[in-house]
Amino acid sequence: MKIIFNIEYHTTWGENLYMIGCERRIPMHYVDDGLWSATIEHCQASFLKDYYYQVVRDGVISRIEWRHHSRRMPKTDGCIFTDSWQDGPAYSNGFLRELSTPIFNIRGYRGAGTAIPVFSLRSGDDFGTGEFYDLRKMVDWAAETGQNIIQVLPINDTTMTGTWQDSYPYNACSTFALHPQYINLPAAGVKVDAAYRKLQAELNSLPSVDYARVNAEKTRLLRNLFAKKGAEVLAGKAYKTFLSANRHWLLPYAAFSALRDENGTADFTRWGEYAVYGERKVSAYIKSHEEAVGFYCFVQFHLDAQLKEVRGYAHSRGVSLKGDLPIGISRTSVDAWCFPKLFNMDSQAGAPPDAFARDGQNWGFPTYNWEEMAKDDYSWWKKRLGKMAEYFDAFRIDHILGFFRIWEIPVPEKSGLMGHFSPAQPYTMEEIAGRNLPAEGLFIQDPHKPGYWHPGISGRDSEAYAGLESWQKDSYDRLYEDFFYHKHNEYWKRQALRKLPALIGATGMMACGEDLGMIPACVPDVMSALKILSLEIQRMPKGFGETFGHTGSYPYLCVCTTSTHDMNPLRAWWEEDRELTQRYFNEVLHRDGEAPADCTPDICGQIIRDHLASPAMLVILPLQDWLGMDASLRHPDPASERINIPADPRNYWKYRMHLTLEDLLGSREFNSKVKGMISSSSRGEI
Repeated sequence: MKIIFNIEYHTTWGENLYMIGCERRIPMHYVDDGLWSATIEHCQASFLKDYYYQVVRDGVISRIEWRHHSRRMPKTDGCIFTDSWQDGPAYSNGFLRELSTPIFNIRGYRGAGTAIPVFSLRSGDDFGTGEFYDLRKMVDWAAETGQNIIQVLPINDTTMTGTWQDSYPYNACSTFALHPQYINLPAAGVKVDAAYRKLQAELNSLPSVDYARVNAEKTRLLRNLFAKKGAEVLAGKAYKTFLSANRHWLLPYAAFSALRDENGTADFTRWGEYAVYGERKVSAYIKSHEEAVGFYCFVQFHLDAQLKEVRGYAHSRGVSLKGDLPIGISRTSVDAWCFPKLFNMDSQAGAPPDAFARDGQNWGFPTYNWEEMAKDDYSWWKKRLGKMAEYFDAFRIDHILGFFRIWEIPVPEKSGLMGHFSPAQPYTMEEIAGRNLPAEGLFIQDPHKPGYWHPGISGRDSEAYAGLESWQKDSYDRLYEDFFYHKHNEYWKRQALRKLPALIGATGMMACGEDLGMIPACVPDVMSALKILSLEIQRMPKGFGETFGHTGSYPYLCVCTTSTHDMNPLRAWWEEDRELTQRYFNEVLHRDGEAPADCTPDICGQIIRDHLASPAMLVILPLQDWLGMDASLRHPDPASERINIPADPRNYWKYRMHLTLEDLLGSREFNSKVKGMISSSSRGEI
């Protein structure tokens, strides 16, 4: 079906229009007097169902529409559609787009919610770990207390070794597949007999998640179920519909999982003839290993259905779900196996030194080959986000700075101190010599561009720096300051604007960026323009020279929180540094005298009230901090509530609520208090 699309849009010099739909990016041509046109020779109904226009200048997206277009397939060939540019009401900034959750589109809306990893949930229906179905009880609690959003950590499958080391949720073996640990076994069809109840009671009695045992037992029971009912389920209409919509990632993932089991390792470089992915040979493998591959498809089918059921329930109660988009992918993942050209496998992503890790961080993930990704208009990213949008209404962009630049550490270096920013504009040896500075000890050579050098992030702590003359130190300090905080601002801004508009515009999810650490000046400008909510944490102020942030001065477009999964919750933080706590007690809480040794329920309550009163669009607090307000509900040991220690690459992610969701729902006095605090701060009101 040939269709002509026309739209009137008055551009400025250098701007061009494109149509976007069904992962296609179609250039338009200028006709006359502000009219742009494009002809699609073989237009499909799927394209007409959801398409939009964008403005591009010098390869950078400068505007996108607020609302997408949808039309029916015409009956005659050669039909002409004339569209009008869709801007949001009362907004002039074209980056603002309509969100799929209507409540987030209301100007001035302020909401409240809770952050809790799914594995940390606890209920009487569990099997040793939190499950998707537990989110229904969490939704009930949120609705009862006036909250309207629940935030979770990544929920993708991380199964690599079968040990506790797979507990790290930011190291998934697939960016599409859900983690089997979150399945509710009885809902999938597992029989609840005496043996099941005995094992369930034993695993649920543990204070934290026994990751390896829980997953081993769930896998055992699921395999038994598959042997009995797998063929029937895979032949059913519901499964075939699921397969049709997810085939592009599901079958490679299932084959990857079967090959991992067969070879005893997720390191696909050790898989012999399957070390290099090939569509034909993997298709042949799938046909010859129907049972092994089918099992993983069977599990994903149930997980998908259960999570979608939970989302529907959340919406019925006025609660939204917020997911988490990890910045990296595992180098032993199905993504790296299938699409190696999209990643720099000779590099590792990490972070420079910050408040979390003084020596920097090495996450081990390969960095992204953005030039290769741009060739198909970031199709992998758009599919990934599209899958997330089936479950979530909003999402946290983990380490959003990675879309501007990433901290890249060459393989096989281990220390984060050996990294450099990529992309960047390093110095030549001539430029360094021109400042009368030695390269050795102060600079790191670019692994991809011989002859170019980056100032070492720890250069000012080196012996080489200590041996410089004072005037040389001044010269190096100026170069260091310029390189890390000024030189790349416009350069990194353009890098982000080539990627982020296309990605956040791919779905209707609201985007929130984790913008902590060493933040270039261009980051808040880009996030503000794209309407990406920032993250504000009082303990990690963004103002130069500040010790604590001021909740009353936070921007509206932000998520405000007391703690994150990478920090100690309030009560444990209170005991970290006595001098700092005393300053907080006097300067922030404006209380006189000596600070108490522990963070009392009263103090927790004051801190939370201050956050709820902030201008922030969303206040999303860890469950641990909410519970800190009640002496009878808070955990006896504050130190046991921490989820992650970023400086520890072998951290065991096993924190679990010490009380059940049923207990929480039954705590009427506490719930009434939370609801009153949220209501008095005018949050959740429409």
